[in-house]
Amino acid sequence: MTELAASAAVHPYRVEIPQADLDDLQARLERVRWPDELSGVDWRFGVPLGCVRELADQWRTGFDWRAHETRLNVYPQFTTTIDGQRVHFVHVRSPEPGALPLICTHGWPMSVFEYLDLVGPLSDPRAHGGDPADAFHVVIPSIPGVAFSGPTTEPGWNTRRVARAWVELMARLGYERYGAHGNDGGSQISPEVGRYDSERVVGVHVTQVFSFPSGDPAELADLSDEDTAALAFLEQFTASGGLAFNAYQSAQPQTLAYALQDSPTGWLAWVTQLFQQSVEPDYILVNASAYWLTNTVGSSIRRYYDEAHAEDGRPEPTTTPTGVAIFANDFQSIRRFAERDHSNIVSWNRYDRGSHFAPHDAPDILLDDLRRFFRAFR
Repeated sequence: MTELAASAAVHPYRVEIPQADLDDLQARLERVRWPDELSGVDWRFGVPLGCVRELADQWRTGFDWRAHETRLNVYPQFTTTIDGQRVHFVHVRSPEPGALPLICTHGWPMSVFEYLDLVGPLSDPRAHGGDPADAFHVVIPSIPGVAFSGPTTEPGWNTRRVARAWVELMARLGYERYGAHGNDGGSQISPEVGRYDSERVVGVHVTQVFSFPSGDPAELADLSDEDTAALAFLEQFTASGGLAFNAYQSAQPQTLAYALQDSPTGWLAWVTQLFQQSVEPDYILVNASAYWLTNTVGSSIRRYYDEAHAEDGRPEPTTTPTGVAIFANDFQSIRRFAERDHSNIVSWNRYDRGSHFAPHDAPDILLDDLRRFFRAFR
């Protein structure tokens, strides 16, 4: 086998975290040096001490990593090397002959666990009370630098480089036409997949469009009531520090990594500022564990620096058909700015429940929106 052929090979994979790593986590959680806390400040100074204590105690005494590991290993998993980087992915082929391939990209600080609730209904709707005509072949990769893809080994793994890797992955799997979906960081990566592979990508579906005002006052004139409310939500979110983690991770990720990758409670507090009380503790812990146990906390936050210092500039608006599903307790995308950057938005739906973690806390709504969007492109 040539070196090129070897690098393009796809290898079966199972998650098998060494027991020594689980024991080390347990030991660290047993000897936490807790900080003090001012009384009565709630979330104003960050994640409250009581919240982190409770989560850390559950991580130490009530969380079963092996159960989640077993659940993940039910699904076929693989690794391959793309652009010098190992890429891990879940790949579930549908039993339906007319299934449409769909690549689903997780966000940060999530992992492939984000989409496990949807694998069955997406790949085998007949077995889940759905229409077999809505079936997908499901591909869920781990973003380079996250969890089972392992740490990145060189700088530059920004959104566009990840998207180019996904284009290669889908070609390597033999898919001639496919759809792309993403949440959070995946909502940034998936449109780029459509841009780079426009002849094969039939449509892109996302749960956020991170398009912001340019600073031109004319852009804010005559906003719809919906966009005005979304802009107010964005301003409040920013003022309350909702994007502070982005600034920290974009500035000096290596310095931050020393604290986050050495202290499980430090890492837990850091991700909890995003999760807050949107989801149940077990969901926070399985995703936090996926990073911690693979030693990819530091590499995962490097992508923010890579994104902030990307040299490939702002691309032209994508023309790939795009669908947007917006959930009640999430970042509220603003259609005027979204259409500036995505010139072919063909579906725009708002929902009265669900959060930033809709694949987990509103999978029924997301599933329905995905199915309806992609019916036009089969």
